[in-house]
Amino acid sequence: MNIYVGNLSFDATETDVENAFGEFGDVQSVNIIKDRDTGRSRGFAFVEMRDNQAGQEAIEGLNEQQIAGRNVTVNEARPRAERSGGRGRW
Repeated sequence: MNIYVGNLSFDATETDVENAFGEFGDVQSVNIIKDRDTGRSRGFAFVEMRDNQAGQEAIEGLNEQQIAGRNVTVNEARPRAERSGGRGRW
């Protein structure tokens, strides 16, 4: 199950997020999204959990709870929207 974690502290590490979700089950991966120019966290992450049941329990257990000193928003990630390949209209 792919899970979206929003309002994440800019100081949070992948280990912080993995430890929080690990209490609910096996974490397959944690990906904190970073600004490509500065390398700084953009304040959200995606967590992949192996088991849907554990993922649902993590969503219910961690939504509005603190990770690295900040209350986070946790829900099931939606599929990525299709993007057009251009930089805009001319």
